[in-house]
Amino acid sequence: MNQYAILRRNGWKSPDELHAAAARSNQVTDQMPDEIRWIRMYVFAETDGTFGTLCVCEAASTGAIEKHAKLADVALTEIRPLVDTVIVRADPAK
Repeated sequence: MNQYAILRRNGWKSPDELHAAAARSNQVTDQMPDEIRWIRMYVFAETDGTFGTLCVCEAASTGAIEKHAKLADVALTEIRPLVDTVIVRADPAK
């Protein structure tokens, strides 16, 4: 599997919508274990007050990511293959 960054712009109007979408996404991911595996998701506020995400995943193909988005009914703006990872420091603990 290859690693991808997935941008989902203006996908959700509230944190509750985002959490419901994440739950659907996890259910669909569990049904596609040979096609996609989520690594992490970063949530950001859009200028219009909605929320977007930047997700990092491993997937068999961009088609698997598109299939997942359709089945989970989640936004999908852009898919980019990742070519390297540079870790400057670990993510801070909350």
